[in-house]
Amino acid sequence: MTDRSYSASASSGLTRRRFVTGTGSLLGGLALAGHTTSVSAATPAEVTAALAPIPSGARVPVLVIGSGYGGSVAALRLAQAGVDVHLIEMGLAWDTPGSDGKIFANTTRPDYRSFWLRTRTKQPLSQFLGYPLDKDVPRYTGILDAEDFAGITVYQGRGLGGGSLVNGGMAVTPRREVFPALLPTVDPAEMYATYYPRANAGLGVTDVDQTWWESADCYQYARVGRKHAQRSGFPFVFVPNVYDWDYMKQEAAGAVPKSALDGEVIYGNNHGKKSLQKTYLARAAATGRVAVSPLHKVTTVTPASDGGYTVTIERIDTTGTTVETKTVTADRVFFAAGSVGTSKLLTRLRATGALPALNDRVGKNWGDNGNVMCGRANHMWDPTGKLQSAMPTAGIDNWDAGGAFAEVAPLPTGIETYASFYLSITRTPHRAEFSWNAAAGRVDLSWDRAWKQTSIDAARTIFDKINAKEGTIYRTDLFGAYKIWGDHLTYHPLGGAVLGEATDNYGRLHGYDGLYVIDGALIPGSTSVNPFVTITALAERNIEKIIATDL
Repeated sequence: MTDRSYSASASSGLTRRRFVTGTGSLLGGLALAGHTTSVSAATPAEVTAALAPIPSGARVPVLVIGSGYGGSVAALRLAQAGVDVHLIEMGLAWDTPGSDGKIFANTTRPDYRSFWLRTRTKQPLSQFLGYPLDKDVPRYTGILDAEDFAGITVYQGRGLGGGSLVNGGMAVTPRREVFPALLPTVDPAEMYATYYPRANAGLGVTDVDQTWWESADCYQYARVGRKHAQRSGFPFVFVPNVYDWDYMKQEAAGAVPKSALDGEVIYGNNHGKKSLQKTYLARAAATGRVAVSPLHKVTTVTPASDGGYTVTIERIDTTGTTVETKTVTADRVFFAAGSVGTSKLLTRLRATGALPALNDRVGKNWGDNGNVMCGRANHMWDPTGKLQSAMPTAGIDNWDAGGAFAEVAPLPTGIETYASFYLSITRTPHRAEFSWNAAAGRVDLSWDRAWKQTSIDAARTIFDKINAKEGTIYRTDLFGAYKIWGDHLTYHPLGGAVLGEATDNYGRLHGYDGLYVIDGALIPGSTSVNPFVTITALAERNIEKIIATDL
């Protein structure tokens, strides 16, 4: 079975040769209306220059709540259209090195920077070779939030750049033929002709040099994954990434400080990854029309008596303690706090009477993108390498036959493990909803852990067959004692304020003029692949319409 490529061209089933020759036509014309394909027009230093905590009593044309993919797109495009924007971010700016000289902590050495307001780490892999991995840490506004709900832990990025800070950069555009099932009210033709290419260009998505990849020690684990997939008859697909491949080559040559090759991923990446701080946010800050308030948390949004919306904001310190409460007014508010953050906030505002005209679809149709993880124990003659790049480059596509796409993921422990590790994205019908728990004063989620069995069954269509073919077994030491499946988590929360349900077809919230949702909450539970390119492309589509018609 030959390799396939999920390329940044946003087209399904392209071979690598067809992708390379077709890129110009797909990305051409993006310079129109300020949609440049360059990702080097600004630097993270300009983002730092935009840090300007909002004063109490201020009135702003636009307030954007959250600085992840949707919020960053909104901030940039509104600023380019001549609108002043204030961006509210609950997490840190992540612009100051720690005592080790690095901004972000290493994946294998978590410290106070690693977790959001926890006193003990909660790592996705809780054990390794029989040893527990979690440890006590000081309470701090760290970069990765492991937010617990009944039945599921949702991992989310905290800081300026949101999820772009903590993901593996795997920038996958869904195959076009599956798109109508993902976003049925959105025209696929415009998404694949205009908005996916615009998103890929804005994010700095590129393909790995496959000639280099074939011999790089750091991708031995992926080549083993390819061999096993293909011997069992599964398509092995290359996918793009937002990592700077030239930087990684220099890492491998020992010419620059190591980042991906030092296992940096879920607690941030110090050098080569093009997070939103280096792309959308940098260009937004360079307009001079965007100001940013880190360590600020929106608690209430209500209609203002003189028009617009009164927004209550808490400024917190690095222990999570509220040190100041501010009240500001915004003519328009964009909710971009991520699927969970946006859904929780809107659910509470509707239930408590702050925004009572929101409809009853708020909080509904939330899903986990079918996430489930597993590891396989390979034979001694199939080492996966003690040096593993933390940036994945490929996956196994069994979506049509078995409802699963499996990322061939790194396990960067620094030792030889003879293990293959996978994050699967699966087709699952299960959707949960957020609801206001008045007695406890919190928002709950109705997720049932038993629903993960659907995802496990889908993943088994790949890995049972590979194990049978290779004579290998599942690892049972990664997620707890004698536990095969990482079925307790999701990295890809989606839904809760779904397009065409809680909002109109462009993210305008029903019931209120000037309130918008522009993040992963719009997508009903699944994208069939890693979701951030789709979140970005949908945000590009929606903000273009909003600028043209609402401003």
